[in-house]
Amino acid sequence: MPSSPAPITPTPPAPDLAGLRALVAEDFQATDRLIRQELHSDVALINQLADYIISGGGKRLRPMLVLIAARACGVQDERHIKLAAIIEFIHTATLLHDDVVDDSGLRRGRETANAIWGNQASVLVGDFLYSRAFQMMVAVDDMRVMRIMADATNLIAEGEVLQLLNCNDPDTTEARYLEVIRRKTATLFQAGTRLGAVITHRPASEQQALADYGLHLGNAFQLVDDMLDYSASTRELGKNVGDDLAEGKPTLPLIHALQKAAPEQRATIRKAITVGGSAQIEDILHLIRTYGSLQYTHEYARREARRAVDALNALPASAYRDALRDLASFAVERSA
Repeated sequence: MPSSPAPITPTPPAPDLAGLRALVAEDFQATDRLIRQELHSDVALINQLADYIISGGGKRLRPMLVLIAARACGVQDERHIKLAAIIEFIHTATLLHDDVVDDSGLRRGRETANAIWGNQASVLVGDFLYSRAFQMMVAVDDMRVMRIMADATNLIAEGEVLQLLNCNDPDTTEARYLEVIRRKTATLFQAGTRLGAVITHRPASEQQALADYGLHLGNAFQLVDDMLDYSASTRELGKNVGDDLAEGKPTLPLIHALQKAAPEQRATIRKAITVGGSAQIEDILHLIRTYGSLQYTHEYARREARRAVDALNALPASAYRDALRDLASFAVERSA
């Protein structure tokens, strides 16, 4: 075993997310109003639970991506507002379902909905949000939008199942892990940015460029999330540090450490993945740091972010294109 952890390369500060949001402030406010309007139901429990999770903070990065991408493509109407709300509803539905599958008790620094209302209510309200999103898609009245979002939600569901298959499996490879995050996370980013070019009838090259941007950005975002699970504090994360290990999820930091570790150390990591729980978290954290697994994951995320930024060269220059570039930087240099 090396005598000390690999040095950490200093990184530039992440761009200010509030400043980027200000660029589309009116659109963002309109999206928030629409979200709250479309949340309404005659069933009181739906209103209570859905409002709790929608109002629970979060970066709202996905709807902001839709708004900025559409503005970068010169959108002239308000369809991007509805699409941003649709993306947020689908994302929120996946959070509700994820917390049930993972038996999570903390998200964004608050109790999860399933911890308060139970698993049954969380799953059913997640279903309500999915179905409401598709009602809103019909109102957009564009078969291209329906096709993109139907394909995306199907891929997300497949990603969830693939992740379930990887849980407690110490033989999960880097390739299998990357396929999960592509489907489970990056697909929704990709759909959101692609839609901005689709509804504005931009050339096929720009539609593909924004799809590529969203895909690589989503990959980078999830890689950093998985890195932060082993490096940030509970206060910063808004959830418990080491949750992925407790759930038996072999994410890239753990997969990398497993590849680099000595035989007896590999046995420790394999057991931690197979059994789950947090009993060995300190030992695992030491191995991840010792073998530079956080740096490895971070550099992988940075490569994905660079590929996202490169894709933007196909778009005309604008403040909105610059904002998309800055969002890629934010995704990889954030601390939570």
